This record gives sequence, C-alpha cells and structure tokens, in this order.
Amino acid sequence: MKLRSLAAALLGLVVAVPAFAQDRFPTRPVRFVVPFAAGGPSDIVARLLAPHMQNTLGQPVVVDNRVGAGGVTGVDVVAKAAPDGYVFGIGSAGALAISPNLGRGTPYNPLQDLAPVTLGVLVPEPVVVPAVSPYRTLQDLIADARARPGALNFGSTGNGSMPHLAAEQLRASAGLDMVQIAYNSGGQLSTAILRNEVQLGFADLPVLLPHISAGTMRALAVGTPQRVSWLPDVPTFRELGHPGVDANNWHGLVAPARTEPQALAAIRRAAIAALQDPEIRAKLNQQGAIPGGNSPEEFGAFIRSELEKWGEVIRRNNIRAD
Repeated sequence: MKLRSLAAALLGLVVAVPAFAQDRFPTRPVRFVVPFAAGGPSDIVARLLAPHMQNTLGQPVVVDNRVGAGGVTGVDVVAKAAPDGYVFGIGSAGALAISPNLGRGTPYNPLQDLAPVTLGVLVPEPVVVPAVSPYRTLQDLIADARARPGALNFGSTGNGSMPHLAAEQLRASAGLDMVQIAYNSGGQLSTAILRNEVQLGFADLPVLLPHISAGTMRALAVGTPQRVSWLPDVPTFRELGHPGVDANNWHGLVAPARTEPQALAAIRRAAIAALQDPEIRAKLNQQGAIPGGNSPEEFGAFIRSELEKWGEVIRRNNIRAD
C-alpha cells in the first residue's frame, strides 16, 4: 500500500510539472516578428510595444525584422513557428487580408494558420489632392471626374495595394473612370501628389499628415466610421454618401495557430497593457494611428470581414499582383 501511495504521489508530481511550466510562461526570451524593415509603420508600432511587453512578461521581447513579399514572408515565419508562445508577430491589412486574395496567394491561411491576439492600431487612409488642385471638396472632384471620364489620374503603390483598392472603392461608389499611376513607395506617391503628377491619391495618414499640416496637400475625406482628431474638419466618406469607401490600414498581433492557451493569454495581457499605457497611446497618436486592444474573438472576426471585403473588390476588378 505504501509503495502504491508513493507511486501515485510521484505520478502526481510528473503530471503537475507541465502545468506548472506553462503557468510560468515565459521562461526565456520571446521573439516578436516584424515583416517589414526597421523604420516602417509596423516596426514603429512593434518597437513601441516591445519594451512595455517585456516588463510585463519578465523576459526580453526581441524584435526580429523578416522582410519580403509585402509582409508575407514575416507572417509566414509566425505561421510556421512552434505554437509554444515564444514566437508571435505583427501583420498588416496587406499580409492578412489583401495578399491572400490576390492571384499569387499566400503560403498560409490567415484564418487557419494564425491565432489572432489583438488589433494593434488602425491607420486612417484619407484621400488627398495637391494644394494647387481646384477641388475643395470630394463633391468637386467627383463632379469633374464624371464630366471628363478618363482624364483624372490617381496614384497608388502598385496593383493590390491599399491606395489602389481604396481608389477602386471610390470609383465603384461614385461611378468614376480614372487612370491608375503606380509608384514604388508611399514616399514616391506623396511626391507625385505634391507635384500634381496625379490629381488624387489615398495613403496612410502618417505619410500624408506632415503635408496636410503644412498646407501642401488637402484632405477631402477619410474612410473611418467617424471623423479623426487629426483632421476634425475633414468629413468621412459615409457622411458624404459613400459608405462603400471603407479603407483603413491596420496592424495587429498574431501567433501560430494552436498556440498554448496560457502563453497566448500572457502575450495578449502584455500587449493590452502596452496599448493602454498613456505614454504609448500618445506616441501612437503622434504617428497618426488609433490604438487598438480588442479581444482575440473580435480581432479574428475583423480579419475575416477584411478578407471578405477586399476579396470582393479584387475579384470585381480582376486585380492581379504586380
């Protein structure tokens, strides 16, 4: 009987060890994969969050930039990592909702191969014109575009990019015939708008805000549900009768699918604590970004809705990647 009791006690200890180890997550450094180069929007968000998350987790949070294929390479690293919580990453609208719908697809399924953690930031995508433009309002632009089919050029950062798809939403909503001129980067697109090489363009607010503030660009509308604090006098597309123009970039945290629940919960707690920190929120606002912090279920539903929305735009316009 004593031997049996001792064996049972030892078995109980063996069974308890994994649970104890999981409760102590993490016990070593955690890797935070960023699928873009240092200095880009995703990288800025990650490097703001990482130190605060490190303090919460009690282990180093190491930012690892894995560049390539418009963010797909880095997200694929996360999707294929061991689901133990020691690798998570940040994904953008491009890698999680747009690229999976383009012809080349992605080596991962964002709904099956990734576990949503939380939305990091929402980035407004206003439509702007150069300061020399005669268009004072969106209605002015639409009226002229309708009167002169094919005469207006809009700038983008390539087929299937957020600026391209946002412009396609506007074309469909207002019944416009405009010509796309593609550039290699948001910086080149901004320069083209400033020089009036293109008559309008969409881009992430952080890219455009310095020019809008300086008076060298004019914002006509934003795709957010409500007006944004940086542009209080700029109406939403919804206000102007174009609710179909619903374009905002975003960056959210994801982990490998089937990541251990305790580890996933710890990462989310650390991310939410960082996103709720007043100093970090202020810095994100300075970048023209709206801090997130929703639940995994809410973020998962958001990714699904974005996949459906952009998939419909891509299929309707037969868009193929460059």
